Amino acid sequence: MKPAFLKDDDLIADIESARKNNTDTLHTWWLGQSGFLVMSAGKTVLFDPYLSDSLTRKYATTDKPHTRITEQVIDPSKLEGIDIVTSSHNHTDHLDKETLTALFRANPELSFIIPEANRAFIADRLESDPAQPIGLNDGLNASVKGVQFHGIASAHDELKTNEKGEHHFMGFIIELGPWKIYHSGDTRLYGGLASSLKRFNLDLAFLPINGYKLERRVAGNLSSQEAAQLADECSIKTVVPHHYDLFEFNTADPADFENACQSRNVSFHILRTGQRLSVER
Repeated sequence: MKPAFLKDDDLIADIESARKNNTDTLHTWWLGQSGFLVMSAGKTVLFDPYLSDSLTRKYATTDKPHTRITEQVIDPSKLEGIDIVTSSHNHTDHLDKETLTALFRANPELSFIIPEANRAFIADRLESDPAQPIGLNDGLNASVKGVQFHGIASAHDELKTNEKGEHHFMGFIIELGPWKIYHSGDTRLYGGLASSLKRFNLDLAFLPINGYKLERRVAGNLSSQEAAQLADECSIKTVVPHHYDLFEFNTADPADFENACQSRNVSFHILRTGQRLSVER
């Protein structure tokens, strides 16, 4: 199993060290799969955390085992000081009851951002108050604890809406201090995505690279080449890949992403789980 760069108490110490330096520096930690902790200007946002082995246990005796290949970085009950957490869609690696229940207990004032279309499903899965989350849809925005959120539709494998036209798969752009950051959720390329992103002049984007393979029998994402292409088209200043190195059956080689970015002169950082990226103006 691949080791984390930092985990448990060492990771907490690194997060707290950055928190004491309350400036406009942007700090980012990759927590595995599509989970990112971002911090700047005194605010901390946690995107799509999956910090348990619930899927490994669920599928252990099936023909689609979710064998973990990188160790878990932190017990979610130890992650305190989180202002906002997101779930981009209803798949368990983005909406994990074990992870979110622990986070809400550790952070009683935690705000929760979701696709509006998923409100009833989320309340049922988490056994929580359906009025608690803040719901967004494509093109809508909300100010939450001084952080501006913008909803961006995602296609996983395709755009999917309910009878009200609300999207079940979403990405989120946040304005955190002086920084504009895009978390894709799970998405493939679709017409209109690049134009939606371009207008934000993004500083940082988290994009999936595991692509699509029919034999996996799960919805797909951007490939390494497509992620680099999207970053290039949108002039994103820095890209960090995600959605790999968690499950053996559904991963990718980040070296392919590195090569794709280098061929297009796209700025990128490949993080190990528990590793911090700090960016200054």
